[in-house]
Formats: sequence, C-alpha cells, structure tokens
Amino acid sequence: MPIVVTLDDMLHDRRMTLTDLADRVGMTLANLSILKTGKARAIRFSTLDAICEALSCQPGDILRFEAEPGDRDAPPVVSKRK
Repeated sequence: MPIVVTLDDMLHDRRMTLTDLADRVGMTLANLSILKTGKARAIRFSTLDAICEALSCQPGDILRFEAEPGDRDAPPVVSKRK
C-alpha cells in the first residue's frame, strides 16, 4: 500500500507511548495498534483530527505516500524528515 503510517516515529519524538495516546484520544489500544502497524485500511477524519491534536502535529507528519516499486507515473517522494 503506498500510504505509510509513521505514527511510531511521532510517538517516539514526543516521548509518548501508544497507551498514552489511546487515553488522550479515547481509542482502544488495539485500534491504535492496527493503525500504527500499517494494517488499517482506512482512518476517519475525526480520528486523524484527535491524533493530530494529541500529538500537536499535522496529518502529513504521521502519513506519507510512497510509490509502489515500478510505478513510473508516480510523483517522486520528497522526505521532510531530517
């Protein structure tokens, strides 16, 4: 899947555990774990909003597009990470 979830990196940067985030956004640990591991197939904007508010970040800080190998029509991926 070309959308990569970088929630784990953001949690590390914020020195926050997944349990802390689950408590702050009112989600189950299991559902956040599915999102964090990239196994989620969709995310509601309300959930994304709550996560971004709790982490003081933008959606692009936890979601990234990566082209599939061999996809020549895909735009180049530019990383913002330092």
